[in-house]
Formats: sequence, C-alpha cells, structure tokens
Amino acid sequence: MINYRGIYLSFQSNLLSILKRLNIHSALALAGILGPVMLAIADITAATCVCNYSLVRDSISSLALTSLGWLQTIGFLTLGLFVEIFTAGLLFNIKRAKWFHLGIGIFVFFGFAMLLIGAFHTDPVAGTKTFEGTIHGLAARITFSLFAVAILALATAIKKDPDWQHLFRYTLVTAILAVLLGVILRIFQESSGWFGLVERILVANMIIWVEVAALNLLWLSLKRGKPVQLDSKAGTG
Repeated sequence: MINYRGIYLSFQSNLLSILKRLNIHSALALAGILGPVMLAIADITAATCVCNYSLVRDSISSLALTSLGWLQTIGFLTLGLFVEIFTAGLLFNIKRAKWFHLGIGIFVFFGFAMLLIGAFHTDPVAGTKTFEGTIHGLAARITFSLFAVAILALATAIKKDPDWQHLFRYTLVTAILAVLLGVILRIFQESSGWFGLVERILVANMIIWVEVAALNLLWLSLKRGKPVQLDSKAGTG
C-alpha cells in the first residue's frame, strides 16, 4: 500500500529545506526563469485563440494588432523587465574577465529593447508607416542583432568561471545560431509565408539561453545555502 502520508511529509521537508536556502540571488534567477516562460505562454495562447492567425506565417509582433494584442504586450513587457532584473544576477555571480562588463551592458540594453517592443506596436504589413511602428521595428532589429554580441562578450568570463564553464560551448552555439537565424530572417520577408516560424525559432534560441542561465544561477544560489555578499565574484580577470 502506498504511504501517501510519508510521501507528503518527505515532499514538505524537501520544500522547506529549499525555501530556507532561497536568497537574493534566487530571486534574480527566478526573474530570468519566469520572463521567457511568460512570453512563450502569451504568444502561444494569443496565437491559438485569434482567428486567421498563423504561427508559421505571421510575426510575433503582429499579434499586438489583434483582439488579444494586450496579452502579447504583457509578454514582451514582462520579459524585458525580468531580463533587466536577471542581468543583475549575471553581474554578481560570474567572475569578471575580458569583455564581461561590455556583455552586461549590452544585455541591459537587450532587456530595455524588449520593453520597447512591447510598449510600441508594429505597423500592419501593408499599412502606413508610423512613428510607433518605426520605434518597434528599430528595437526589434537591435534586439536580434545585439543578443549574439552580448553573450559572446560574456563567453570568456563563463569559460573561466568553474560554476559556469559547462555553459561555454552552449553559449557559443547559441550565438552562432542567433547570427544565422538573424540573416535568414532578413531573407524571409513577412509576406513570404514562413516569417513567423523563423522569427519564433530566433526568439526561442535567445530566451532558452536566458532560461538555462537562470536555472544555473538558481541552482548555484540554492547550493550556497545562505545569502552571500553581492560582490562575492568581484575578482577581475
């Protein structure tokens, strides 16, 4: 017979043990974990509930022009805000090396660009160009272009830090894919019929890296077992 009480008590004990080890770095990590999840949920929910919208054909941004546009806007705003918070986790938890601060600075700008993408809606494909749409398009291009630069700048520090070096090769692969997918996206115009799929793969490549890095930070924060000083990784390389 299954001992449900024993299972419950074991689960409760493990959960309390984890909660006791949570600290400020855990909070920064959770922001990085939740941001990508919120964007993915918002995109999939809105895209599947809007009539005549195609995940393969239509851009993510064009969801803002539909009846559920508010949901897509919340997704981008949440991601942008949480990436800004998570960047502090990277700053305080990876040993400094060459180009590290440049990477952090670009990552901050990456989060801010996501906020702009959410705050300013795109123009319809065949519609009149507007100031709002221009800002949205510029923010999107900057985001897609600078993400690879940001993680490449962080790559040296990731390689030299024992707590992060297992993500070094993954970081390089993600950067290469970001560049290749960015080039492919320029080839597939919004009227091509495949733009939405390519754009979603590009965005997924970026936010999955954020998700993986955030999970690593969460694991490190729990392993430490107690709050640590924010400058604990402040050595220079």
